[in-house]
Formats: sequence, structure tokens, C-alpha cells
Amino acid sequence: MPEIQAGSQRFSVSPGVNLLDALRGAGIAVPYSCRAGSCHACLVRCTRGEVLDALPEALDSVRRAEGWRLSCQCRVIEDLSLETFDPQRDGLPATVTELDWPAPDVLRLRLAPQRPLRYSAGQHLILWSAEGVARPYSLASVPGLDPWLEFHIDCRERGAFADFARGLKVGDGLRLGELRGGALHYDPEWHERPLLLMASGTGLAPLWGVLREAQRQHHSGPIRVIHQAHDHAGHYLAEPLQSLAASHPELDVTLMTTAESAEVLAQLRLVSRRTLALLCGHPASVDAFARRLYLCGVPRGQTLADLYLPHA
Repeated sequence: MPEIQAGSQRFSVSPGVNLLDALRGAGIAVPYSCRAGSCHACLVRCTRGEVLDALPEALDSVRRAEGWRLSCQCRVIEDLSLETFDPQRDGLPATVTELDWPAPDVLRLRLAPQRPLRYSAGQHLILWSAEGVARPYSLASVPGLDPWLEFHIDCRERGAFADFARGLKVGDGLRLGELRGGALHYDPEWHERPLLLMASGTGLAPLWGVLREAQRQHHSGPIRVIHQAHDHAGHYLAEPLQSLAASHPELDVTLMTTAESAEVLAQLRLVSRRTLALLCGHPASVDAFARRLYLCGVPRGQTLADLYLPHA
């Protein structure tokens, strides 16, 4: 039976067992979120031995060469020595510079990293609490425009990180983990093409960044933003969106509640088959958006989507 050494612990496991399950079964507190290889909360570094990796492309070549693996995607096939991700050692320190509640259940959090972070609008980043709770969140800020890293945290439901975030104050510290590309971005080659940005809940965060990046690069094609919220109070960026629309005639903003979404989507029409659609939010909402876009004639290759998966 393969043997795993993690820090001072050494234990045997059955061949082919999922690495994340093996570690957590031994009482090693590896955080996880999606179990799909997307969030990167479950990073471990193999220092001896190799695993059967179902999703090797999820990590870049530099991280893989350093031995990092996503434990949720790996099966144990031989003896291993490994280190778990230590936010105090491996994470980037950051300080809370601003926070406010633009909606009753949405926290807008702004952080200053200890050193500059190179990122693009639409990417997401793992945030680590002081207690070692990790959760991926999309960046709502735009490099070159915003002097902070901005995140929109949905606190409607109870959760380890959401509970931690509710208690944050200006000056508090946390750690930044893995930066991920995600599917959402702005390509300068899209300059004249119509853009359709559709989000549910705080799935609006990365699209807020992509929208402002498009305007920063003087996008000339029409842009339509559609935001779905549980109720009208959930349209937490209504005022800044409408302010942008007032000064940019090519921008149209539609705000709808979940109850109104079926009617609004049924009336959706494209200005061009060259439209590019960027979708983000809960899987059920993104699926409803994608199905309607397909019926409207948007080719599948012109739709980019990020799903906000519930905590596993």
C-alpha cells in the first residue's frame, strides 16, 4: 500500500485513493471548495513521488515543475512526501484598506497587497483567512485603474470564509494564494464587436472589471450588461452601472430579479451574430443564459463562462 508523508505525519492508503480525501481522512486540514480543479484551494506540493493527475493542464508549467498539484484531481499510485500550502509561508500578505456593504448581503472588500500583483480583469484569486480558511473570489478591480484589489463577497449564506469576512475591519491582514486566469477577459481584438455581459449575484464582479477594461481600451462596439439578482436590493452596482451608461452611449444596462428573468430572457435579441457573450454566476443561472443565447443564434465558441460553484 502506498505511504504518504505530510509534515510529521506518515500513513498508508489504498492504491488509487483520491489524494484530497486521503489527506483529510488523516486529519490534515487541506482546504477545498469546488472539487473540480477550478478554485485551486487544495494545492499541495509533492517533494517525492508522483500522483496520477486527472487535470494536469489546470496548473501552469512553472507551478507543476515546482511540484504543486491540485489534490482534488490526484490519485495516489506510489509513496509520496508532500507539503500542504502554508499561507504564512507561501501566501502574499495583504491589508484591508476599505470595505463597505453596497447591498445588505454583499461585502465590497478592497485589499492592498504587500507587493504589486500582476493580474488581468476577470481573473480570480484565493483569499486565506487568519484561521486558514481558503476561498476563491473573482477580482472586480482593473490594473492600471484601481490602486487596490477589489472583491465582492456574497454573505447571504453562512460559510467559513463569509463568516470571517463579516468581521473584517480596515487594517486587518489576510493572505493571497493562487491567481487563476479563468474564462473571462477582454481581448483588444474585440474592439468593434458587440459584447453581452450576463451575471447573476456577485458573478457581476469579474464582469464589472471586464466592462471597465473594455472602456479603458476604448471599445467602440455596443455593450449590454444584464444583471440578475434575487430581489431589487441585490443590484448592488446599479448606481455605478447606470452612471457609466449615462456617459457611454454604447452601453446598455438591464437589471432583473430572478422572478423577472424568464420574461427578460425571452425578449432578448442580438444586434449581431458576431456578439461575444461573457457569463458568470450560479450554474443554474449561467445555464439559463447560455440556452437562451444559443436559441438567439450565438455560436457556442463565442460564449465564455465562469461558474460560481457552491462550496463542496
